[in-house]
Amino acid sequence: MAVAGLLTTSLGYAALWGYVDGDGVAHFADRQLDSRYGLVIGDAAASAPKFERVPGKTTSPSAILTWLEIAPEVKRVQPWVREAATRNGVDSELINALIAVESGFNERAVSPRGAVGLMQIMPATAAPLMAQGESRRNVAEQLAEPRTNIGVGARLMADLLKRHQRIDLALAAWSAGDDAVRRSGGEMPAIGETRAHVHQVLELYWALLQRRQSRGAQQMKVHP
Repeated sequence: MAVAGLLTTSLGYAALWGYVDGDGVAHFADRQLDSRYGLVIGDAAASAPKFERVPGKTTSPSAILTWLEIAPEVKRVQPWVREAATRNGVDSELINALIAVESGFNERAVSPRGAVGLMQIMPATAAPLMAQGESRRNVAEQLAEPRTNIGVGARLMADLLKRHQRIDLALAAWSAGDDAVRRSGGEMPAIGETRAHVHQVLELYWALLQRRQSRGAQQMKVHP
């Protein structure tokens, strides 16, 4: 059985901890058995209700994973994804999941509200992170550049993760804004589209993490 299939069957979508040892053996458990274990995925994905999909974003994670393997537009931006991930301390899998859900890796995407590029960033949100004195139009033009868009998006996500301390809430703030999370008492806002968006990003993030773990290991052990 494939690693991803075994993990889903045996451990479900609860918290999953793991590491790959020096012999290439992947170790997984539902809790941190010792300091070698890092959190692969938390409880957020397990407890999230099965919300309706975001309108217009209905492709299944398995289909997206296949597409991510072969699409030239995906491969082209991976050096910038890795660069931004390393610089900001955000998993490259999370960045890729966000891009896939937000724009489908269409760097020219512009939403009806004016969100720009791969990670669909609002110019007003990005402006404080850009060069001082730039006009709103120039910020939008800069965000249309894939490397800039990914770099700014990774920095914004790093800030949200630090602020909210939970990946599901950080994604909710990304989708609906910090105010929406604050008005919900620091919990998931009762906004159907936001909840669906968070669920889909987490689902794809989980699948990408599973793929990374399976590729980095020659064998696998699931610890009770």
